[in-house]
Amino acid sequence: MIKDNVSRIKAQTPEAVTIVAVSKGRSVSQIQEAIGAGITDIGENRVQEALVKYNAIRDTQYGKRIKWHLVGHLQTNKVKEAVKTFDLIQSVDSLHLALEIDKQAAQINKLQDILIEVNTSGEATKFGLKREDAIGVIKEIGRLKNIKINGLMTVAPIVDNPEETRPYFRKLRELLEEINCQGITPGAPEVLSMGMTDDFRIAIEEGSTMVRLGRAIFR
Repeated sequence: MIKDNVSRIKAQTPEAVTIVAVSKGRSVSQIQEAIGAGITDIGENRVQEALVKYNAIRDTQYGKRIKWHLVGHLQTNKVKEAVKTFDLIQSVDSLHLALEIDKQAAQINKLQDILIEVNTSGEATKFGLKREDAIGVIKEIGRLKNIKINGLMTVAPIVDNPEETRPYFRKLRELLEEINCQGITPGAPEVLSMGMTDDFRIAIEEGSTMVRLGRAIFR
């Protein structure tokens, strides 16, 4: 089943778009099956749940073939373990959090890849920087020595018609274009992590380079 799901999604997704299989609530064996089907990136929402799976997989034939992504909200008291575990932290939503990530990364001599989470919908229930605050905060984070900003991430609102998510993805793409046009951060961040099971096709049309899929793979 997982193998068939992965094959179907890959057929619908351009090669340049990274598929992150979000394995919240899934077993180690299910993750291994997804990796066996060609998945190279695994996403987890919580540090503690991820640690169990990471420790079970990292020294196996599967562990050497994947990158680990934190896609859920990160609390500062979990940063130390997150920096040790994840290749990419997608949910950096404040300067305060970035400072702690930078501090913990420096202690293990790591350059931590991150994405900046932006709340493009303005929903009070969602994490992420406000659009109007994003550039100022990103400038500050860009000065930190042990962090590399790879791009931006957003979560679109839950809607009945996936087409309604399009403006929120477009806002994120336009923000990244503005950041790069102004040279806000070192290098030119390229990653746009946007799109989940119900709306990833719309996100790809709007420029997504990375989609986060849970049910689409593991259902």
